[in-house]
Amino acid sequence: MKRLLTALMVFPVMLYAQEQNLSLQKAYELAQQNYPLIKQRDLIKQTTSYTVDNISKGFMPQFSLSGQATYQSAVTGVNIPITGIPFSSVSKDQYKFLADVNQLIYDGGTIKQQKNLQQLNDETEQQKVEVELYKLKERINQLFLGVLFLDEQLRLVDLVKADLNNGIKRVEAQVDNGVAFKSNLNVLKAELLKADQRIIELKSSRKGLIDVFGLFINQTMPEDTKLEKPKADSPVIATEIQRPELKLYSTQQKLLGGQFHLIDSRNKPKAGLFLQGGYGKPGLNFLKNEFAFFYTTGVRLNWSFGGLYTQKNEKKIIELNQKTVDIQKEVFLLNTNTQLKQQQTEIDKLQQLIASDGEIIDLRIKVKDAAKAQLENGVITANDYLREVNAEDQARQSLITHQVQLLQAQINYQTISGKQ
Repeated sequence: MKRLLTALMVFPVMLYAQEQNLSLQKAYELAQQNYPLIKQRDLIKQTTSYTVDNISKGFMPQFSLSGQATYQSAVTGVNIPITGIPFSSVSKDQYKFLADVNQLIYDGGTIKQQKNLQQLNDETEQQKVEVELYKLKERINQLFLGVLFLDEQLRLVDLVKADLNNGIKRVEAQVDNGVAFKSNLNVLKAELLKADQRIIELKSSRKGLIDVFGLFINQTMPEDTKLEKPKADSPVIATEIQRPELKLYSTQQKLLGGQFHLIDSRNKPKAGLFLQGGYGKPGLNFLKNEFAFFYTTGVRLNWSFGGLYTQKNEKKIIELNQKTVDIQKEVFLLNTNTQLKQQQTEIDKLQQLIASDGEIIDLRIKVKDAAKAQLENGVITANDYLREVNAEDQARQSLITHQVQLLQAQINYQTISGKQ
């Protein structure tokens, strides 16, 4: 029982620690899962289901009821006397109650094409949602890399504080021995306090980004949440773009193609069965002036030629819409390839800068170490030492800035090409 209780107490702590580490891919998934637009997927699916179900009911028997009561000023009469055969005039008041049943047996494929068109429309609307969800990646990239950049800034401040503390220890010893002025010590201590202020600013900025991040993934993220640095090697020049926009253009073309088939099916003949039953006065035998039941049944053929007048123009409009989609696709590919070229140029530039940053830092470390020895021997003042510490810090700042910019350019390249 003790082991079980211990395990139950440790498990939430382990789970919490795991949740504190967040990768970029996991951030993508959580952001898309919790984005309000994701609810539209199910709404589109339900709408399509109801619409297709209604279209399918076109082959079900169609019932209708009607009735009328009329009075007319004159009726047809027979004025030829025939011996032994009585004739009675039809009443001027007449009544008719009808029930009609129509069963469609051939519609030229209209219902089938309407169902297919609705499914294509569903694919198009779903893909529009995918396009909007993909745009979330750009926002997540900015937040994620922003936090990583601040983490690197905090790490650098710690390095600066370590150098300052080393300098303070050496100057304190010199002050105690009477070989240095206390003003030198105060200069270093003031700079140490400025470093602490810098940490406060960086942590506050980080907390702001983490809070916004939490809104996107719909989770409360602790301030010490650790983000896993993504591995983004230098991208190979993209030969194929895999963005969801391209699939959207494809589904739009299919949707327009479905409209072509629907136009053809609407201009085909329609055939169906019908049954009409009724009760009225007179019945089908209008010479019998009394209430009676009656019915009529048969096959009905209908072929409307009105659509043939506009069929050609309707298809021309669809062709123009298809060309418009093709143009939109070409523009998208041009803009995307332009962005990829720009990112590739940025990557090449940053790689060169990072290589020189490393050399600059090595030189600055040597200068700072020499200044540290000179400070210890009283050759230079605290201000001189502080200048070299800040120069090394500035070199490191440039390095991490270029490193984060390179990582961002590499991730942007993958995102723009659709491979992220």
